[in-house]
Amino acid sequence: MGAVMGTFSSLQTKQRRPSKDKIEDELEMTMVCHRPEGLEQLEAQTNFTKRELQVLYRGFKNECPSGAVNEETFKQIYAQFFPHGDASTYAHYLFNAFDTTQTGSVKFEDFVTALSILLRGTVHEKLRWTFNLYDINKDGYINKEEMMDIVKAIYDMMGKYTYPVLKEDTPRQHVDVFFQKMDKNKDGIVTLDEFLESCQEDDNIMRSLQLFQNVM
Repeated sequence: MGAVMGTFSSLQTKQRRPSKDKIEDELEMTMVCHRPEGLEQLEAQTNFTKRELQVLYRGFKNECPSGAVNEETFKQIYAQFFPHGDASTYAHYLFNAFDTTQTGSVKFEDFVTALSILLRGTVHEKLRWTFNLYDINKDGYINKEEMMDIVKAIYDMMGKYTYPVLKEDTPRQHVDVFFQKMDKNKDGIVTLDEFLESCQEDDNIMRSLQLFQNVM
């Protein structure tokens, strides 16, 4: 979750850079020619103001002129933020979490809804979103293999230039410790309730989830 938040925090900062004065700011908003339908509805459903949505949409359209982004384009954009590692696998999992309707493309509405949760959602909302990310096969549970796949993808994305240098078995050790804590009834899977409870009662788990928040 931290990697997502860090990356898109930077994107939002870039897109919301203040104009020199109010007039320029208003002119910038009027340049958003292709607004998504239901802007007021998005304002009600997210934690963004109408102005923020307009500016975010302009940035989204600059990167994705068609109004939607497919997985390959998403990977290319995401890879720019992690030049020293391989972000493709994590970007794949992240794309699937954004593509809630499983259509193979992420529209602005999908993007801004997730962004609202990751940047301005409650702790509970962020944890639910993170659970969905880790639940790769979308069966409502997280098994150890899924957790390992996500964690390894994050380590691969961070690259070999981290300090201190990470050992090859670090992801496995990380998963072994946290999965044992989360799987409270020892049935080999982590439910949403177990995930929420474990994260909120264990500071080490919460810190781990936020570990990559400031990578940008």
